[in-house]
Amino acid sequence: MQVIHGSENLPPLSKKSVVAIGNFDGIHMGHQKILKFLTSEAKKLDLFSLILTFSPHPEKILGKGRIKMIQTLEQRLREIKKFDVQIVLVLTFDRKFSGLSSQEFIQKIALNTLKAREIIVGENFHFGRNREGDIHTLRHLSSKLNFKVSSIPPVVINRNIISSSLIRRLLHEGKIEKANVLIGRPYEIEGTVIKGKSRGKALGFPTANIQTANDIIPSGVFITTVKIGSETFPSLTNVGYCPTFNQQDTNIESYIMNFNTILYGEKIRVHFIKKIRDEIKFNTSEKLAQQIKLDLQKAKTYFDVKSVSRLVC
Repeated sequence: MQVIHGSENLPPLSKKSVVAIGNFDGIHMGHQKILKFLTSEAKKLDLFSLILTFSPHPEKILGKGRIKMIQTLEQRLREIKKFDVQIVLVLTFDRKFSGLSSQEFIQKIALNTLKAREIIVGENFHFGRNREGDIHTLRHLSSKLNFKVSSIPPVVINRNIISSSLIRRLLHEGKIEKANVLIGRPYEIEGTVIKGKSRGKALGFPTANIQTANDIIPSGVFITTVKIGSETFPSLTNVGYCPTFNQQDTNIESYIMNFNTILYGEKIRVHFIKKIRDEIKFNTSEKLAQQIKLDLQKAKTYFDVKSVSRLVC
């Protein structure tokens, strides 16, 4: 998969393309349906399969930066790569770009630059200045400018229409298992292991403290897995303010089972599987240690792990 940042860096295409347009934040089950259709159509027609996406998200520019992303751009591209897409064009979304009319956007970007013969979007797709364009606008332009439009119906699971906004809400509420069903895989954050305050080690539970660029960090204690390089390990992860110690900053720390290597400076991924409990303030560190033992036992039971090696941190 070729990733190109900026239309000015896109070399001339040797043939026309099938283009899927969207933000694709989360690459959830609805997005996956679009990506599968994209690659199927491109192979059938012997055209390039191409995704047009944006960074930052338009809401970061037009919505006062309030939106929290499910994924970093790097995570989004990594998931897209699994679908055998040939080219991903990432356009910088800024005030100037947001001023393009719906017709200018389609004609200049999709048709002239990307040579789109077919454009694929979700049914709720909006585009152009002030979000003036929708699927009806796109169909009108297709008859006028001679290209095909395919709109993909949303995926519905448990009576929920899957959307990035719904998944963001579930993650903020700590409803990890429900969010994971809609995403189609465990929610993931990634970051670098940094030196913490060694409180876990003092309690007998040394942890990997993680610094991440992810926007959404669910709060609480979770059964997780940690991916280090090509290997995945069962883990228990705590996210929050460590109320027992009156900490002010959010802390992410994972107790990694069956692992015995120093990780400072290493990049790791944490996959959230199941929430055990909310953060609790304990009167003493001893009571906190007792609770961690109970949490760890739940995680070990989940993974059916009988012995645990400790991470040295």
